[in-house]
Amino acid sequence: MTSPNMPDPKTDVLANRDRIVEDLRDIVPGEGVVDATNQMRAFETDGLTAYRQLPLVVVLPETVAQVSRVLKYCQKYGIRVVPRGSGTSLSGGALPLEDAVLLVMSRFNKVLEIDYDNRVAVVQPGVTNLGVSNAVAERGFYYAPDPSSQIACSIGGNVAENAGGVHCLKYGLTTNNVLGLQMVTIDGEVIRLGGRHLDSEGYDILGLMTGSEGLLAVVTEITVRILQKPETARAMLVGFPSNEAAGQCVADIIGAGIIPGGIEMMDRLAIKAAEDFVQAGYPLDVEALLIVELDGPEAEVDHLIGKVEAIAGNNGATMSRVSTSEEERQTFWAGRKAAFPAVGRISPDYYCMDGTIPRKRLPEVLAGMRELSEKHELAVANVFHAGDGNLHPLILYDANNPGELERAEEFGNDILRLCVEVGGVLTGEHGVGVEKRDLMPAMFNKDDLDQQIRIKCAFDEQHLLNPGKVFPELRRCAEMGRMHISRGQLPFPDIPRF
Repeated sequence: MTSPNMPDPKTDVLANRDRIVEDLRDIVPGEGVVDATNQMRAFETDGLTAYRQLPLVVVLPETVAQVSRVLKYCQKYGIRVVPRGSGTSLSGGALPLEDAVLLVMSRFNKVLEIDYDNRVAVVQPGVTNLGVSNAVAERGFYYAPDPSSQIACSIGGNVAENAGGVHCLKYGLTTNNVLGLQMVTIDGEVIRLGGRHLDSEGYDILGLMTGSEGLLAVVTEITVRILQKPETARAMLVGFPSNEAAGQCVADIIGAGIIPGGIEMMDRLAIKAAEDFVQAGYPLDVEALLIVELDGPEAEVDHLIGKVEAIAGNNGATMSRVSTSEEERQTFWAGRKAAFPAVGRISPDYYCMDGTIPRKRLPEVLAGMRELSEKHELAVANVFHAGDGNLHPLILYDANNPGELERAEEFGNDILRLCVEVGGVLTGEHGVGVEKRDLMPAMFNKDDLDQQIRIKCAFDEQHLLNPGKVFPELRRCAEMGRMHISRGQLPFPDIPRF
């Protein structure tokens, strides 16, 4: 994967590194500042490991006051800041910069309050996704969005990328399950948005922050919706002779007005890898497998299972199996949730993509990916949230073979272009980061991007928060009409522009 073009490092910041480190130690004492090269190696990349860069310094604050002081200090001296959660981002969203403070929020790891009466939990951004569900499990509650990395990914990172998961078809993405935020702007101001109520007054700044990829502010507290576990939940394995047949079955299930708790799809390559890894009982003689979960009152679940079986039969399903116990249901899902590491056992490297399409275009897009696989001479394993059209094709390659890494990157770009061509979008839950940044013009025109940059300027006029991410062309706010230009000359011409 070719290295992405990033903003040129600020020479004055690099020259003053020692002073900056000492100043930050005054703000975050003890072991809260990491500046030794060997210790910073742990933070040089995120889940998109093809890109690596050591930061200027790593700062791990423990209090909101420390976050506020760090950001205020960085704004005063024009120092860039890259926020980071658990580092599981698959789009390079937490990729450090040579001249930037890497602000790591992992020490914000407390569940602050559980309010069962209002069905909310108040947590810090470093709490893991699964940690929220575990904290409320004894009372029969859980947190619905459940990305496959839920054991490690943080709630703060979920908010930054608007993460999804296998049960988001029925219960929504992160944005549908976050009710309130506390955040700190680049000038150190602490702001609260929303709360325990179902809707916020005024402009939907809360919705704007969810999915903002660390470009607007740093989140320090999150109020999330918790749900009561359904009375009954049963999962089905349904096998098909082709990917297209499975894709059509998904469209027909939704078209019939059935909204399962989740619908996941795996192709033959992914099925075999997952079964070898987990022994979940997946059939190995099918080309595609759907995992369909129905939940609710027991009578309703039994009725819906019959309807789904009939729809699957009409689409040529060759096998159907329904879980008969909670343990078996969990086993069905264990194979799906382990699919990514399972594929890692059959290929030296893989490139995980993330695009979203209209459900009815699934058969067409799956056929298109097969053609692209032949074009680029690379295999692809399909594992994705079929119910909401969120694709996660895994492109298999060997970085030790000359040219394969670059072919994998171009293969991924072609998949995302195909998603946009059929009416979809570049990302469903992984974010844009640096991975999809240069593809943004495939989806947005110049006016669209200009409007997005204006929002960035309203929060962060100096572009200090996570620069180089999301926007394919970096422009100063002055270029967006924020400064008066007289006789063709921009004020302060000595300001670096990139």
